[in-house]
Amino acid sequence: MTDWIYTEGCMIPEDKHLPTGVTRYAAIVQYQGTDFCGFQRQKHSPSVQQELEQALSYVADCPVKTHCAGRTDTAVHASHQVIHFDTSAERSGYSWVQGANSQLPDSIALIWADKTTQDFHSRFSAGARTYRYVIDNSPTRPAIMAAAVTWVKKPLDISLMQDGCQYLLGEQDFSAFRGSGCQSNSPWRNVHRANVYRRGNLVIFEITANAFLLHMVRNIVGSLLDVGTGSKQPVWIEQLLAAADRCKSAATAAPDGLYLVAVDYPTKFDLPAVAKGPVFLPENLGITEE
Repeated sequence: MTDWIYTEGCMIPEDKHLPTGVTRYAAIVQYQGTDFCGFQRQKHSPSVQQELEQALSYVADCPVKTHCAGRTDTAVHASHQVIHFDTSAERSGYSWVQGANSQLPDSIALIWADKTTQDFHSRFSAGARTYRYVIDNSPTRPAIMAAAVTWVKKPLDISLMQDGCQYLLGEQDFSAFRGSGCQSNSPWRNVHRANVYRRGNLVIFEITANAFLLHMVRNIVGSLLDVGTGSKQPVWIEQLLAAADRCKSAATAAPDGLYLVAVDYPTKFDLPAVAKGPVFLPENLGITEE
């Protein structure tokens, strides 16, 4: 069976190479997604990808097309989005970072870039992705971080939410949390970890899986909030998964508090370790990696 690598939206056999003089670069990007229609370029609205490609093309002095680890949705943030791009322009990692950041809006920043191997693909080489959903669980709405968190006024019982999380683990059908319009061929995903933490007024839901369906995290959060407020029992999450019916689960949670915070790759690609975000969270949430 032939293995493939992906370049400029096309597949080429592994025993082939990028065109002579073309180098593949990887980069790590942070962004506040409030003003964007998501990562992916759209004709009708500003996107993170559009801004990145314009900035990188400026540095390269020729058109650059990017590929990402995860196509985050409208108003969703990232503290650790991974991209790659192919170009004939020879630049140091420092030059890519500094040059692109000089052209990017304040809400987007490259934090690392360097050459990588031609078999690296930001999406297809990734083994797992981690998202965090941050909730301000306080009696009054936040003002300073209004777009950075989702406000939930009712008190949340995180022990109940944590009990509900256990039903999410493993490989199973996540149709109950699949957004309409999802183009994935299969609703099956493998959730490696799912936990809820409280740090003061902040409640943080963290989930790691091999991949995610459209709106999957926000739909899970919506149902966990019903558990946390006592409207539903934790076993309801198991019942929803068994029913595989999106209409039976809760409303989709707002995008404001959602962050892509980690993407895992094989060690051979040697991408730098970056602390999970967002930056206003304490560095150690008490998470123990298995």
